[in-house]
Amino acid sequence: MDSILVRGGSPLNGQIPIAGAKNACLTLMPATLLSDEPLTLTNAPRLSDIRTMTQLLQSLGAEVTSLQDGQVIAMSTHGAVNTRAEYDIVRKMRASNLVLGPLLAREGHAQVSLPGGCAIGARPMDIHTDGLAKMGAEIDLQDGYLHAKAVGGKLKGAVIEFPFASVGATENILMAATLAKGSTVIKNAAREPEIVDLATCLRAMGAQIDGDGTSTIEIQGVDRLHGATHRVVTDRIELGTYMLAPAICGGEVELLGGRIDLVGAFCEKLDVAGISVTETDKGLKVSRKNGRIRAVDVTTEPFPGFPTDLQAQMMALLCTAEGTSVLEEKIFENRFMHAPELIRMGAKIEVHGGTATVTGVEKLKGAPVMATDLRASVSLILAGLAAEGETRVARVYHLDRGYEHVVRKFSGVGADIERVQGE
Repeated sequence: MDSILVRGGSPLNGQIPIAGAKNACLTLMPATLLSDEPLTLTNAPRLSDIRTMTQLLQSLGAEVTSLQDGQVIAMSTHGAVNTRAEYDIVRKMRASNLVLGPLLAREGHAQVSLPGGCAIGARPMDIHTDGLAKMGAEIDLQDGYLHAKAVGGKLKGAVIEFPFASVGATENILMAATLAKGSTVIKNAAREPEIVDLATCLRAMGAQIDGDGTSTIEIQGVDRLHGATHRVVTDRIELGTYMLAPAICGGEVELLGGRIDLVGAFCEKLDVAGISVTETDKGLKVSRKNGRIRAVDVTTEPFPGFPTDLQAQMMALLCTAEGTSVLEEKIFENRFMHAPELIRMGAKIEVHGGTATVTGVEKLKGAPVMATDLRASVSLILAGLAAEGETRVARVYHLDRGYEHVVRKFSGVGADIERVQGE
């Protein structure tokens, strides 16, 4: 397996282009199943997860073509639709479950394998299936597959209140409701930018949706959706990750395409830590204000709170902060698996359940470490950029799921980093 070799100690200066959002694109792609007309996505990220979703959609009968070096995805589902999403593909990626709502809405039935994904805690499908059941679906679990059927052949509008603001369930129900008969109201809906992006795309396809970006979304079902072209929103997690690079290494980096509204709570914590974030006509410019980073407490929350997907990267920064920081993870269990690897680099971290206490040290030391999930992998690279000596990050196939051209982007601003082919 490949690894990433990092030699730390260099300040970073220059520009880093930020890609389209992985989580948005993976949600937008299944929307092609809702129409027999073409859906084209621009500003698409070039990632292994996107290739997996492409394979899944093709297995369901969609035509999917990658254009302009992968930054444009042209899709059409105008032919016969296969309504069975096979385990061999679905197991590779959690977002595969997002085909359930569109298949059920368009065809009236579906068989979708329970999904796989990163080992960062249980993310059950109950909230998805309970919502679809309220819309008139009968759903049974057989041999690891969800067998779903709309009573009468068509979903019906309903009032659905989630027990918590689930992003995936909001997306699945939102897509399903666009073709349902009557009105659907989603209460306690997730408010993430990726959901607003999905709603914007669906409206361009002819859907009637109001309230996206708030906790209550209303959808009036229509008979059919048409084709559209939609630009994928900037990836706020990639943005936040690269914002931390000059913060942890020193220097000044401009993030092209960055927007403060996507990372507001994150920017507030950076300000407390002593990091300057300013808007430019091209994006956001980030630098350390002066001296050593200050400790800051962080609690992960649903948007617009601090993102769980930036917790590992923030921990890497706080490992060298002055003082003691407390990070509380409230979204996923098992999401401090990067902590033991950071400790191998000299960090002082104590983990108790969903809370990690980080006491900053003057300097991290390079060491061989192992990535345990997508965000952990890039947090170890960030730590390596700030460490003395050489850090080798193993199992970086996780990285390929969520960051395109990571070595090119870091080296373009002065980092000493390379990818080493598997031995």
